[in-house]
Parts: sequence; C-alpha cells; structure tokens
Amino acid sequence: MRIYAYLTHLIFLLLVSVAGLHAHASQQAQLEKFILSRRARTSSISKASVHESGVRVRSNLQLQAGYSGSDQRALKAADKIEALPGQPEGIEFDQYGGYVTVDEKNGSALFYYFVEAPQDASSKPLLLWLNGGPGCSSLGFGAMLELGPFRVNNDNKTLSRNRHAWNNVANVIFLESPAGVGFSYSNTSSDYDESGDSKTAEDAFIFLVNWLERFPEYKNRAFYISGESYAGHYVPQLAATILSHNMFHNRTIINLQGILVGNPYLDDYKNQKGRYEYLWNHGVISDEQLANITHHCSFNSSEDVVCSDFYKWFDYGPIDPYNIYAPVCIDEPDGSYHSSSYLPGYNACEYYPTVTYLNDPMVQEAFHAIKTEWGGCTGLQWKDPPDSMVPTLQWLIMHGLPIWLFSGDFDAICPLTATRYSIQDLSLLVTTPWRPWTANKEVGGYVQQYTGGFTFITVRAAGHMVPSYQPERALILLDSFLKGVLPPYIQEK
Repeated sequence: MRIYAYLTHLIFLLLVSVAGLHAHASQQAQLEKFILSRRARTSSISKASVHESGVRVRSNLQLQAGYSGSDQRALKAADKIEALPGQPEGIEFDQYGGYVTVDEKNGSALFYYFVEAPQDASSKPLLLWLNGGPGCSSLGFGAMLELGPFRVNNDNKTLSRNRHAWNNVANVIFLESPAGVGFSYSNTSSDYDESGDSKTAEDAFIFLVNWLERFPEYKNRAFYISGESYAGHYVPQLAATILSHNMFHNRTIINLQGILVGNPYLDDYKNQKGRYEYLWNHGVISDEQLANITHHCSFNSSEDVVCSDFYKWFDYGPIDPYNIYAPVCIDEPDGSYHSSSYLPGYNACEYYPTVTYLNDPMVQEAFHAIKTEWGGCTGLQWKDPPDSMVPTLQWLIMHGLPIWLFSGDFDAICPLTATRYSIQDLSLLVTTPWRPWTANKEVGGYVQQYTGGFTFITVRAAGHMVPSYQPERALILLDSFLKGVLPPYIQEK
C-alpha cells in the first residue's frame, strides 16, 4: 500500500507542475499522451514491426500497382506564394503552399509548404521534413519554430529570417501529415478514426508521387527524408514504402538517398528504459526512485501494472523535460507571458505568436490553406503503432539505405540513452569510433559510424527540437549528412 500512496502523492505533484507550463509543450504533450495510451493498452498492440522488415509494405503494393500519379503541373503556378504577410524584404527564394489529394474518393488532401534554396536550387537535393506527435504540424513546428526560413516575431504579425534555415543547403518540403493535422483534411470524418503508421506512410507516398508530377523538375533529384520525435516511426516506414515500390516496379519512382531522424521515438520499452536512466543521471529522479523502477520494470512486454504507473508520476518541477536546461514560458494572470530566463537565440514563448500568425485569415490565404482554426497538434486515434522500429531499420540497412540518427543531449523524453539501446539491438559493427565534432571551434557533439553507413550523432546542448536550440549545429549536421561525410573535428593548434 505504501508504494501506491507514494505514487498518488507524486501524481499530484506532477499535475501541479505541469499545469504551470506553457502550450509550447503541445508537440511534446502529444507524444506523452501517446506513450501513456500505449502503457494502458499494451496487451492489444502488435509486438512486431508494422512492416515486418518490409513484408506488409509489399503486401499493399498490389493495391496500388497501377498508381502512377496524375499530371499536376497546371497546379504549380497556383501554389506559388508571392509573399507571406510580414515577411522581410529581399527574399531571394521561391516558396509554395497548397494541397495534394491522396484519396479522391474520401476527399483526403495533405497540405504542404515548400521552400526552395536561395542559391543554386536546381543543383540542390530535395528534403521532406516530418514532425511527430503523432498528429503534430510540420508547418507550425518544423517550418516556423525550427528549420524553416522564417520566425514569427513577438508582434504576431511580422517575420524575421532564420539564418540557419535548412533551405540554405536543400529544397525543403514541410508536410502536415496525416489528414486531420494542421491544414490537412479529409471530407470523410471517419478517416480520422483510421489514422496509424501504415496509412500515414501510404498517404505520404501518394503525396510524393503526385507532388513530383506537380514539380517534375525534382523527379530525378536526390531525395531525403528527415524529421524528429515520432517521425522515428514516420520516416523509416515511409522510406520502406518508397524502396518497396521502387523494387516492385523495378524502377526508381522516388530517388530516395537517405534518412535523417532526430531524437527519434524508436522502441517503446527501450525509450522507457533510456528515459529513466537519463533522468537519474541528470539528477531529476532519486536513487530510491530508480531502485523502485528497476525492481518493478523489465522493459519488455511482460512488465507489470506498477511499472506502467511509474510513467505517470514524474515530478519534474517547472522545467521543460524536452530540454531540461532551457527556460520555460511563464503565463502571467493578466494574460501576458515571458521566458523564465535568457538563453541566447532561443525564445521559450515563441509558440504563442506562431499560433496567432497561422490563424490570421490573411496568412492562411497567402499559404493557400483552407480557412480554419489551425492548431499545433490533433488528437487522432492511432491504430497500429509497432513496439519497435528496429526490424524496419534493419530492413533499410540491408537494402543499402544510409541512415543517420541524431540526438540533442538535453532531451529527457526521447533521450540519447534510449536511442543507444535501440542501436545496440541493430547489432552493427563500429567502423568509425566515437569522436567529437566541432562547430565554431568548440565541440558541437559526438559521432560514431557503423557498418552499412549507419551513423549516430549527438548535438551538444540541444533539446528535443534540435534546430530550435542549436540552429547552427543542426545545419552543419544536415550539410554533412547530405554530403555523406561525418561532421568535421577541427582541433586547435
């Protein structure tokens, strides 16, 4: 009985602490909600990967074998964004926004925002960015808060340039996926009840095939997929779908050259194990709490109810578990808000002006989005989350696809310790031992490479949303990935 009383007390403390945190955690809260829902229904979830090393993908190919995409070029001009409200002068790149239909029968369409590179766009690769959740917006988070070309200023109306935007080195598509997220929609409401990993991958594939018809100059361009968090599911499964279609049709439908995923949610049990270890190592939980956890948790499908309950009671205090060393946004009783402290280059309250901006009717019109109440995340019922993405990663490695995983080392929700456990399960040999890499004459993180080109890289002093906390280091990482070389280690002479 003592342990349940203890848990009840800790749950109360958690609720008190979380209540004071700002809505910027909506993407993070979505993943937390998803993880807790899995803990509640573990027995009903498949213990195998959705793709069973690509088998399920291939089983669906017959249904889409005749799908080749329709002519979309007439729609490209209509999607061009002349200017976003409040954007600064001197923008030297083209940007587009609009919808691609992925299910004509049900009226399902996915919204995209596309930014080309400012210089030599025709020679640069194509990159797709996916945020996680599941159910969170790549426009609101990825584009406007992380790696896109603009940030929304505190006046809620004007934009400033992001000097370290990823379109400096690639042409970037931000996709709001699946239907029901952000501006993406379906005219058949029951579609929202069928959301899941498999359907998300299939719809994203159909989106890409159609989008490439709309932008045919990119059909043969080197293509990469990147994302963060639950994109640890999205990205590998979309990659497996693409490779399987390429193999089934015996031709290159999409020229996929690699995937890059940050702070990925890869394995349900290993993420839990790595999270507890990280919290203890960073002084967030006590020796006694860790002892209770390790006593009750086996970190596999046989763990008991008490272990599941542990996941609910973390008393972080007023910190952001997605960057345990960053400021938090403080909401004042008069409706104002401010950052709890100063961190150069980071605004803990940046989500507020972003939401206001994306809900401005003039902004929605400029993006060519339907007029709607835009929100950062959507609570979708998720149907088929596998426990682990390790089998899918193994299948991709076996088929020669370069895979880079990166971890901001201040994230306590999908921490680098959890990613390391999943990498151990891949059973790969080390080809380049662990070493530092540098940015601006200091350590930017650490990197290790394995057989098959598989690479794990950390980003020092970054949280869950790496490009938000360390934009320069994130851009160096991306540039290295696209060039197929490890980031540099420049030592002082």
